Amino acid sequence: MKEVLIEGFSPGDSPKDVLDTLFSRGVRPHEVGKIWLANRAALCRVEPRAAQRLLRHADVREPTREESEEIKVVDAYVKRFQRLVQLEREAEMKAMEEEIRKLSGKEREKKGRAVLGLRGTRAGREVGGYYLVKYGRSKEIDTQISVGDLVLVSRGDPLKSDLTGTVVEKTKRSITVAFDSPPPKWAVGKGIRIDLYANDVTFQRMMEALERIRHAEGRLRELRNTIIGLKNPSDAEPIDVDFVDTDLNYSQREAVEHALGAPDFFLIHGPPGTGKTRTITEVIVQEVRRGNKVLATAESNVAADNILEYLVERGVEAVRVGHPARVSKKLKERTLSAIVENHPLYRKAERLRERAYRLIEKRDRYQRPVPRWRRGMSDETILYLAREGKGARGVPPRVIQSMAKWIHINRKVQKLFEEAERLEERAVREVLEEAEVVVTTNASAGLEFLEDIEFDVAVVDEGSQATEPSALIPISRAKRFIMAGDHKQLPPTILSEEAQPELSRTLFERLIEKHPKLSRMLRVQYRMHENIMEFPNREFYNGKLEAHSSVRRHTLEDLGVGDPEVGRPWADVLHPKEPLGFVDTSRLPERLRRERRRPGSKSRENPMEAAIVAFLSEQLVRQGLSQEDLAVISPYDDQVDLISKSLDELGLGDVEVNTVDGFQGREKEAVIVSFVRSNPKGEVGFLRDMRRLNVAITRPRRKLICIGDSGTLSSHPTYRRFIEHVKRSGALIKPNNLREVASYLDLVRLAPGRARG
Repeated sequence: MKEVLIEGFSPGDSPKDVLDTLFSRGVRPHEVGKIWLANRAALCRVEPRAAQRLLRHADVREPTREESEEIKVVDAYVKRFQRLVQLEREAEMKAMEEEIRKLSGKEREKKGRAVLGLRGTRAGREVGGYYLVKYGRSKEIDTQISVGDLVLVSRGDPLKSDLTGTVVEKTKRSITVAFDSPPPKWAVGKGIRIDLYANDVTFQRMMEALERIRHAEGRLRELRNTIIGLKNPSDAEPIDVDFVDTDLNYSQREAVEHALGAPDFFLIHGPPGTGKTRTITEVIVQEVRRGNKVLATAESNVAADNILEYLVERGVEAVRVGHPARVSKKLKERTLSAIVENHPLYRKAERLRERAYRLIEKRDRYQRPVPRWRRGMSDETILYLAREGKGARGVPPRVIQSMAKWIHINRKVQKLFEEAERLEERAVREVLEEAEVVVTTNASAGLEFLEDIEFDVAVVDEGSQATEPSALIPISRAKRFIMAGDHKQLPPTILSEEAQPELSRTLFERLIEKHPKLSRMLRVQYRMHENIMEFPNREFYNGKLEAHSSVRRHTLEDLGVGDPEVGRPWADVLHPKEPLGFVDTSRLPERLRRERRRPGSKSRENPMEAAIVAFLSEQLVRQGLSQEDLAVISPYDDQVDLISKSLDELGLGDVEVNTVDGFQGREKEAVIVSFVRSNPKGEVGFLRDMRRLNVAITRPRRKLICIGDSGTLSSHPTYRRFIEHVKRSGALIKPNNLREVASYLDLVRLAPGRARG
């Protein structure tokens, strides 16, 4: 077979579209072999005679060897990630649907993922064209659903509904939801249910980015080829920088200088507490000073807001794009919606809409041309009959006249709304074009109104927490990119077991391993006491980290936390001068210290460790530590649930309890870690992922207390080294009786579960 290149294809075209083109030119199915799509062309393997016929067409030619290789590599890259994204989308939808199917509405409401018995009332319209409905009830609403979440709205079976919206406001007895288009009538009434929902839009934007990458032209094509390995990236030559942030340390300055001098891409490796966001903010400020337009993104809204906050402090004209509900309140005035609201064109659009609403009131005095009265007549027929003063099809002239007036006014209403829409779109475009920096999440970088905005550089934070297709959304909008992250911490969470091995390997990790010269590591950390830092530094960062003098020796004592009220051995780990502690449960009674699993749950819990957590938390608060300065984290959801309930019982509801994965990127003055695993086989499960350990032990500033069974944990060499490190540099205790924690154990014993050996 022979290869031919057919030009003129676009993003979204499939092999079927190519086959249609081939068949229209006389090629028969049996004459076609493989088809690859890229670079707005199709590479086809066809029979020699078919090739001869095709080559007579002006848009068909023989490809060069380089063109053939490029198209095949690009096509394989895109197909691979499209498959992985689809697998993950299906897994996320399945997980959500399974829970809705498995649990009753009341059970799902108890878990905080649904709200039942609501009544909807229209609440107007907001900037961006969103339609608001307020859902309320007399009973107080206690739910995990929060502002910014995507929700499924239903009446009856939620799995039969396809109505989704975004939560924009939440009170004790109501939830206001924004819809992209006017919601159906049933959605404004009684008996409404709201469910937390999976976000399909993100997956669609990943697919769109992959298609942009597939058919990239010009500069984006060059950049794509460096990303997928067809072309070597250019070296980063450091440039002289007049720093705006003069307090940056030597490693942050070096990273900025090299990032600005990278023609294709540059990677900033930011271990915990090293000021990654501050560093990329300086990069953004310097890019703006050079006259470049910047797209600044992060995987999460919180990280995007952090970037925006830094930029606003430095006087940069930045616009925050995305649903206003997902932006922190103090930054609302920098959102696209808020800025557009004050634009003259938008105010003009609002005046046109007001005129349209007044006309609607006038229009609705006349007979609407519903099927009962229209009887198959077109608008033009009704208008003609009205001019002639006639009736038709059993409809009297009086009704014809009334319908004609309705149609006439309705046309004016439509024109006013269309003109208002055009004016609003112009206002949005002007705001975006005038902005020096557009800040958004990776997913929202795929919004349609950013399509024609040209960005010189994309600066992507949380690069190690974004899947490759997610990172491609902002990257495909720019001529070069700078990415910050830490591949030694946890990668993105992937639900699909089939997609997980490939999709959890991020673009950041792949590029930093392949092109280490195009990266710089931030080396000075501003979070942890040096004793807390020492082990992760040696184990995960090759000993390159150093503690800044402001945090090197800081302890809870500096915050006014007093001495423990209990004796040894507990006093050793609770002492405010001691930054590092480990409570080894291996000498406690075996039947009590073991992990267990709740019926039907894949997670694990450990009541003994939960009791010790409750005891230590209460002691630290008694010693003077603020509840807001303490966090408890565990790798397992069920343990988090058990600890949360225990602390609530003790009046410690302001102590944050979270999974290790959920607490990534966060910090507290003191952190207690419950490892949970305790079994005779020495099985540690997903604790084997050392990135999870790294995240867990790098969250605290002044005190880290870990709780675990050394007999089980030491089956893994890294945990064994960690326990030995605490023994050398901190306080390792091995309590052998339950005297102090017995009452706390009674507190958690009521939690559901069953022992497992």
